[in-house]
Amino acid sequence: MGRKRLEGRNEGSMAESSSCSMVRLNIGGKKFCTTLDTLTQREPDSMLAAMFSGRHTICHDSDKGYVFVDRDGKHFRHILNWLRDGVIPPLKDSEYAQLLREAEYYQLLGLVDGIKAALSKRKEDEELGTELTRIDIIKCIQSDRVRFRGINLSGLDLSKLDVDAEASIFHNATLRECEFTGANLRGAVLAGANLQSANLQDACLIGCSFCGADLRSAHLQTADLTNANLEGANLEGANLKGAKLTNANLKGANLQRAYLRHVNLRDTHLEGAKLDGANLLGAIR
Repeated sequence: MGRKRLEGRNEGSMAESSSCSMVRLNIGGKKFCTTLDTLTQREPDSMLAAMFSGRHTICHDSDKGYVFVDRDGKHFRHILNWLRDGVIPPLKDSEYAQLLREAEYYQLLGLVDGIKAALSKRKEDEELGTELTRIDIIKCIQSDRVRFRGINLSGLDLSKLDVDAEASIFHNATLRECEFTGANLRGAVLAGANLQSANLQDACLIGCSFCGADLRSAHLQTADLTNANLEGANLEGANLKGAKLTNANLKGANLQRAYLRHVNLRDTHLEGAKLDGANLLGAIR
């Protein structure tokens, strides 16, 4: 009985040793060392797994028992890393094309699918466009009839920006936490824009359209909103201290908990506006 148990343990140890044994590969002159598990477990139906399944005769070269494969070894390290951890490497498109050929040759279907998915995502990102910088925005504004419909400019510093009113349209743009301090946005279209917590202090907003815009917690101190259209805008918690609101349209706007101390509202249109909790101390109405 003891002998049988010992033999059983030896057989198990030998199987474990076999599966974890080192394999030396010579891929087109480039040499690699890996394990049998790496070559067979992630892609059990691949050519590499078949080569080391024991069903085929493997040709070793004379240099320390390396198995020779007549392929370019440039990207084989990426193949081994894929077999080890399943991660697609970040590569240039031309390198992905080369790696894809090797993956198809070795019949690594998971890697093939991963590369194609990475290329597809990259194409989608390129179609959507890269993130715009302040310089990009200035260049765009200097061109004719610029529109930023639905674009995401969150957090961008556009302070002191001088915008051509007739050409600038930020309709439905995401401008959350953008920096517009002192910017000249006269006549700009910002209808439906997300301007949550945006800083518009001292900005020239004369004649701007903010219809339906989200201006919650926006900083509008001393901003000039003369003739601006803020109908239906959400200004909950916005700071309008010292703002000029002469002939501004705030019909149906949400001004709950807004800071309006000492603001002149005499010529402001506030029909249907929500003022619950607004700070109106010293406001002129």
